[in-house]
Amino acid sequence: MEKHYGHIIERIIRRNGYSISELARLTNVNRRSIYNWFNQKSLKPEIIFRIGCALKHDFSEEFPELFTEDEFQKVIAPEKTTPDETPAATSEGTSNYWKDKYIKILEEYNRLLVNQVKKDPKSNK
Repeated sequence: MEKHYGHIIERIIRRNGYSISELARLTNVNRRSIYNWFNQKSLKPEIIFRIGCALKHDFSEEFPELFTEDEFQKVIAPEKTTPDETPAATSEGTSNYWKDKYIKILEEYNRLLVNQVKKDPKSNK
């Protein structure tokens, strides 16, 4: 039985909780292109690699005939960040990450403003 590349990719995308809109944004294509890819029995390795990079997924497991594990290693290898600074793989986790980061920045900004007023009360007009 031959592989249907589009169906395999769609299954992985949905299993990992990515929305079509999010994938389209990450790969810089429109949503219609994503749906077209899902319907194609065969896809160019460049497209699969592009999707893998966007999702940080190693497609060498699903397509060993196209890729080696090393090709995705640089893209999906974890960087040296603390766990609370790494956004989760789902769109909800990513939005929570940015929301938390935004709140942290606002709190820091507020702290700086308060310190500035304490140092120079005349500047607060």
